[in-house]
Amino acid sequence: MWPFSKQKNQPEIEAKSLSVPEDWLLELFGATPTYSGVSLSAEAALRVPAVSSAIRVISEAVASLDIAVKTSDERQTLNDDAAAALLTGAANDWTSGYELIRDLVADALRYDAGGMAWVNRVNGRPVEIIRYAQGVISVEYDPVTGEPSYRISNRPEPAANIIHLRSPFGRAPLTLAKEAIGVAFVMERHAARLFGRGARPSGALKFPKGMGEESVKKARAAWRATHEGEDTGGQTAILYDGAEFEPFTFNSTDAQFLENRKFQILEIARAFRVPPSMLFELDRATWSNTEQMGREFLVYCLEPWLRAMEGALRRGLFLPDERAGKVIRFDRDDLTRADLNTRATVINSLISSRTINPNEGRAWLGLLPREGGNEFLNPNITSDASVDKETDDGPE
Repeated sequence: MWPFSKQKNQPEIEAKSLSVPEDWLLELFGATPTYSGVSLSAEAALRVPAVSSAIRVISEAVASLDIAVKTSDERQTLNDDAAAALLTGAANDWTSGYELIRDLVADALRYDAGGMAWVNRVNGRPVEIIRYAQGVISVEYDPVTGEPSYRISNRPEPAANIIHLRSPFGRAPLTLAKEAIGVAFVMERHAARLFGRGARPSGALKFPKGMGEESVKKARAAWRATHEGEDTGGQTAILYDGAEFEPFTFNSTDAQFLENRKFQILEIARAFRVPPSMLFELDRATWSNTEQMGREFLVYCLEPWLRAMEGALRRGLFLPDERAGKVIRFDRDDLTRADLNTRATVINSLISSRTINPNEGRAWLGLLPREGGNEFLNPNITSDASVDKETDDGPE
């Protein structure tokens, strides 16, 4: 065992040498250039609105779902379990369960190492979950089996105490889409310069050979007086000694600059598997296909992350001998919930077909059960008198 700090049962943080920086440190300082000519770190990439929006919509959607610890058959919810208290309440003194899950998913979307947190146990019982700064927890994989081994500040730590959410291919979506993000970043910077400092001039003054210095000064002063002050639109330019003004025209790429920026939003949406409408790219969004894209977001984007998160939490919060009897599950109903009119119609149909009883339908609406609501009866063909009789005497 390695030493713990005096105040809390947690590992001491060691200073590390920068003579041989690790991959996460290279990414942090933007040492991985792109072909667009910019070096993008994970933090710099967040300045592209489409990237930050994609990461937020995924991580916040996962963290917003209700989470519960259940028995392995998922029939019973274990509300008094220590892990449930950490995930639904406070993961530690300064982090809520919502913030912990959100930040772990956001880390997995940004960093190749994934999202990692340390579980502090007392007598085998988890008492807090701490997400350290990126790079404090490091991981190495067995080249044959792929089994991970962990270190906290270069000190070995059992894998059973680590929550580790990994991305597909062992690379974060942000890393895999770095070229597309780099192009979007360059376009953002060009647009800022274009409108902020006039990066592209509207034209050029052409002077004939032999024009004297005095004429150049007069022409420059006259041009600035008529075109570079306030409220100068429409004024006549004064040119000297045969000088000519040649306006610049936009080529096809300049004219389609807005279309190029929209295409980069689509590229980033593809990389994160987020529907473009959720990144507020609404050119092709309609009432019908937006609802369909919402379902695709749940099935093809969010569901893989939910399952990976459930597995990572189960490995990190339950000891090996506990995993056979416990699972962690997110409640997907919040994402598939329709409007109240549609839900009422569906619930009534299920009760009428005796698939569910009224109390189960009330639970879907967040209502308390009522007396006699556990009977599987069709309210459309059953009279109140027969319901009362069967509730009091039981069915014959």
